[in-house]
Order: sequence, then C-alpha cells, then structure tokens
Amino acid sequence: MHDFQHALVYVVSGVCAHRYDNEAGKGDHRHEGEREQVYAFRSPEHLLADFWNAVDAWRPQ
Repeated sequence: MHDFQHALVYVVSGVCAHRYDNEAGKGDHRHEGEREQVYAFRSPEHLLADFWNAVDAWRPQ
C-alpha cells in the first residue's frame, strides 16, 4: 500500500485509450480500452514510465 493518489489518462478522439489509476475501493489498476487489469505500483517514477511506454506502444509509428 502507498499514499499516492493517481490518475493518468491518454484520450484519443474523445475515447480513453489508456488509464492508470487507484480509484477508491479498487486499488491500483490500469485500463487499456475496455480491458482492466491490476497494476503493481512500485513508485511514481515507474508509474510514469509504464504509462508512457503503454502509450508509445499503442500509438501508430
């Protein structure tokens, strides 16, 4: 458990493509489109890196 409240969202054409958050009662998790998975929070730095890596992998090259 940690004391960081977070919500990182990447929206494309009005649709949430990626979201990392720790909504009350759910704990740390991530969304990729409609899919939701548990996310293992390690640090704010890792969270930012994981978020941008997911966005970069999703974006067309």
